[in-house]
Amino acid sequence: MSKTAATLAPAADPSRWKALVFIALAQLMVVLDATIVNIALPSAQTDLGISDGNRQWVITAYALAFGGLLLFGGRIADKWGRRNAFVVGLIGFALASALGGAANGEAMMLGARALQGAFGALLAPAALSLLAVMFTDAKERAKAFGIYGAIAGGGGAVGLILGGFLTEYLNWRWTFFVNIPFAIVAAVGAWMVIREPAGSRNRAPLDIPGVVLSTTGLVALVYGFTRAESAGWSDGLTVTMFVASVLLLAAFVLVESKVKSPLLPLRVLLERNRGGVYLSLGLAVISMFGLFLFLTYYLQVVKGFSPVKTGFAFLPMIAGMITGSTQVGARLMTRVPPRLLMGPGFLVAALGMLLLTQLEVGSSYPALILPAQLLLGLGMGTAFMPAMSLATHGVNPADAGVASAMVNTSQQVGGAIGTALLNTIAASATTAYLTDHAAEAAAGGPAAQLIQAQAMVEGYASAIWWAVGILVASSAIALTLINTGRPGAGGPVAAGSPEEAELKVPVIAH
Repeated sequence: MSKTAATLAPAADPSRWKALVFIALAQLMVVLDATIVNIALPSAQTDLGISDGNRQWVITAYALAFGGLLLFGGRIADKWGRRNAFVVGLIGFALASALGGAANGEAMMLGARALQGAFGALLAPAALSLLAVMFTDAKERAKAFGIYGAIAGGGGAVGLILGGFLTEYLNWRWTFFVNIPFAIVAAVGAWMVIREPAGSRNRAPLDIPGVVLSTTGLVALVYGFTRAESAGWSDGLTVTMFVASVLLLAAFVLVESKVKSPLLPLRVLLERNRGGVYLSLGLAVISMFGLFLFLTYYLQVVKGFSPVKTGFAFLPMIAGMITGSTQVGARLMTRVPPRLLMGPGFLVAALGMLLLTQLEVGSSYPALILPAQLLLGLGMGTAFMPAMSLATHGVNPADAGVASAMVNTSQQVGGAIGTALLNTIAASATTAYLTDHAAEAAAGGPAAQLIQAQAMVEGYASAIWWAVGILVASSAIALTLINTGRPGAGGPVAAGSPEEAELKVPVIAH
């Protein structure tokens, strides 16, 4: 880094490690919420009288609001200040959670979930961008993002455990109420200890056409994939959503290239390292979301695990993610270029996924599922940590919120695609297997039940093969597109780069 850039870099915040505790707590709450409600959904559906046709909206309402509003939330964080956006997001998320826990009918539940998604879209990019502007030393930044990456990757599995406990031993309403103490502690702590560096806000006027086009385009995209899962890919409304999404997002890119103060400056998106992160991370999340779905069903339906036991069965993946993020990724991040962590990390995860293609009805958990989860967690944790850090690497501090929002957007869209795409592949393979074994299935009795179970597992294995290929593609993209050197060693987006010269502002020190 040049001397000029070093002198322009903000001094380290003395409260940054305390701030990390509250940022990590808020991130855990948001990630938990993505899976904790899945476990509680059957009980909530029965209590509130939600029809089978509408139950998906408990998940979809959250996903649409969260995915659709992320870019807007990131820009609001840049404009208001990240601490302010963070605290407002936490308070709003807590109130929406209280509303969900107290829901007395379908409308109240769906409204609460949409509100949770909206406030989550404000909270998530504010949290990540706070890390970006508060941790300026390369080694400290590696540790901070290691912790954040472990939570981002492993929190979903923790949600399965907590959701199982709360649903089984209390009731489903506590899967909502549990967010309230998380939010209160994080909001009070953040307000007391977080101090943003001076001059890091972006006070430019809001790009209203950009807000409208990006929000409607992303909502159409996420809804298209969630609808494809239930109604099929050739359904008229599904196709309409995809066409509308392409047109709206194309119009958004056109508008952003013309307006003076864009919602998403194209320099954030088109810089090859950040673009490589968004693309490779989004693809990797497709695999992860599909796997959570299949393993949950396999363990509960095929193996007969309880919700709590299923949650604990995911612990090896969490252990692998924490080890990959905090021990492998954080230790090597300042020594090797990010692509040499992300590329091999995704390949290790692909190896774990490859093991799971051997799933059978009688597969042993210790012999097959446990080592596969360890490899998946280790690989994803190692790759996630530098990805989270690189997403805001060298970015103008005033764009940190919207750059962080793009990470969350790629994950959210990847999750929607993964659930729909891999579930469709699994369902097709299951149907084909049942068709081939129709005579045995029609016989009834234990033999027919075994055929049903084998058909489900055949479907999961077929979809997991696709997930292996997607992770290999993630690795190839990371190794090809990401070309920055190790943090602190300069590189294409470090101090003195063409991007910095174009911005004419100090970059975040690395």
